[in-house]
Amino acid sequence: MLEHIDTSLIDWSRAQFALTAIYHWIFVPLTLGLAVIMGIMETVYYRTGDEFWKRTAKFWMKIFGINFAIGVATGIILEFEFGTNWSNYSWFVGDIFGAPLAIEGILAFFMEATFIAVMFFGWDKVSKRFHLASTWLTGLGATISAWWILVANAWMQNPVGMEFNPDTARNEMVDFWAVATSPMAVNKFFHSVLSGWVLAAVFVVGVSCWYLWKKREKEFALASVKIAAWVGLCAAVLSAWTGDGSGYQVAQKQPMKLAAMEGYYEGEQGAGLVAFGLLNPAKQTPQDGVDPFLFRVEIPKMLSLLAERKMDAFVPGINDLLKGGYPLRDGTIALSAEEKIEKGKTAIGAFAAYRAAKAAGNDADAEVAAKVLKDNVAYFGYGYIKDANELVPNVPLTFYMFRVMVMLGGYFILFFIVVLFLAYKKDLSQMPWMHWVAMLTIPLGYLAGQAGWVVAECGRQPWAIQDMLPTSAAISKLDVGSVQTTFFIFLVLFTVMLIAEVGIMLKAIRKGPETETHTPSHNS
Repeated sequence: MLEHIDTSLIDWSRAQFALTAIYHWIFVPLTLGLAVIMGIMETVYYRTGDEFWKRTAKFWMKIFGINFAIGVATGIILEFEFGTNWSNYSWFVGDIFGAPLAIEGILAFFMEATFIAVMFFGWDKVSKRFHLASTWLTGLGATISAWWILVANAWMQNPVGMEFNPDTARNEMVDFWAVATSPMAVNKFFHSVLSGWVLAAVFVVGVSCWYLWKKREKEFALASVKIAAWVGLCAAVLSAWTGDGSGYQVAQKQPMKLAAMEGYYEGEQGAGLVAFGLLNPAKQTPQDGVDPFLFRVEIPKMLSLLAERKMDAFVPGINDLLKGGYPLRDGTIALSAEEKIEKGKTAIGAFAAYRAAKAAGNDADAEVAAKVLKDNVAYFGYGYIKDANELVPNVPLTFYMFRVMVMLGGYFILFFIVVLFLAYKKDLSQMPWMHWVAMLTIPLGYLAGQAGWVVAECGRQPWAIQDMLPTSAAISKLDVGSVQTTFFIFLVLFTVMLIAEVGIMLKAIRKGPETETHTPSHNS
C-alpha cells in the first residue's frame, strides 16, 4: 500500500495534526495553571471570609472559563483526526491508544463538566465549602484529563504493555498498568502540567503588572502577583527537575532523539552537553564528514551524567545509532540500522506468511511463521524504512527548540525570584520597567511550551509509534487535496477562535474585577 501513497499526503497530514496540536496547546496549559491559582485564591477567601479574595478569584475564573471553552473545541478535533487522517495507526494500536482517551472522556471530562457549572454559577447558591470543593475538583478534572492524554502520548514514545496479535493484525493491551504508569508517562505528565503552571503564573503576573502600569486595582494586582509568582517559582524549579528526568527517559528509550537534541553525531565516553552552539548548515547527512557545528560551548561530561547517571558513561551519537556495534546496558551489542531494517522486513514477511498459511489451513507453516514473527516483531516498524538516514529526525529544529525551552526555563526561575523580591521588599507598583518586562514575558511562556512539544514530537520522527510504526505507514489513504482543504479550513477556524478568545479576554481584563456588594455568607 505504501508504494501508492504520495509523500505530500504524509506531509500535509502531519501539518494538519501539528496545526491542531499547536493551537490546542495554546489553551490547555493556561487552563491547568489558572485552576491552581484561582483555587488558592478561593481557599484564602474560604479561610478568611474576606470578600476581596472572592472578587479576585472570580476575576481569574472568568479568564479560565474563556480559555477553557475554546480549548475543549480544539481537543475534540484533535482526537477525531486519529480516525480521519491516521486510520492505519488507529487500526494497528486502537485497542491500546483508545483506552486512555476513553477514560479521559468518561472520567475527567465529565468531572470537569459537572463541577465547572457549580464553580461559575454556584456563588451564594451553595455553601462556601462545596463551592471551594467544586473549584478544586474542576481543576483536578482538567489535570486528570491531561494525565490520560499524556499517558497516550507517552505510549507512542515508549510502547509497553502490549502484544501483537497476528490474527487481528493489531497490537493488543496485555498490561494496563504498564501503559498507565510507565516512567515515560509519569515524567511527561509532571513536566507538562508543571509547564502549564509556569505559563499561567507568567500570564497572571503579566496581566497584574498591566494594572499596575495603568495605576488601577493596585491591591488586587499585587495580591495576584504574589500568589502567581510563588506558584510559578515552585513550578519552574520542579519543571527543571522533571526536565532532567525527561532527558534520562529519552536517553534510555529514544537515543536518536537525544542525539538530535544535542547535534551529537559521534559517540564518546564522558560526553559533554552543548550549552551554546551554532549548527553548521553545510551538514547534510550524518556520514558526510562535515563538522556539525560552526562553534559550540560544552559542559564537560554533563551529557553522560544526564543520559546514564555516570560522568564517564558512553553515549551513542547519530552515527553510532546507525552503525551499531557498541555495547548496550544489558551487555548485548547494538544492532545497526540496516540490521534492524532487515529484521523488520523479516517480521513483515513472516506476518504475511502466517496469514497465508492460516487462510490455507496449514497450521504447521503458520506456527513456524508465528515464531519468526515473534522473534522479530520488536523491529516490525523498521521494515517500512527504505533508507537508514530516514531514522534521523530534523536535527536543527530539534537542537534549537530544545535550547529555547531550556533557556526560557532558566529565565522563568530568575523572573519569578525578581518579581517576588520586588513585590515583598520594594514597591513593585512604582516600577514601570518591571511592568513591561512582565507583560513581554507572557508570549515567552507560550513559546517555551510549544518548543517543548516540537522537541518531543519532531524529535521522534520518523516514528508515529517508536520502533513499531513509522509515520509513513500510519497514514490514511486520502486525496491530498482534501487534506489541504481541511488544513486551511482549520487554520482559518482556529485563528478566528484565537482572535476571538484574545478579544474577549482583553475586554474582560480592561473591565477588571467586578466591584461587589457584601452579601450574607452561607454557613459551611
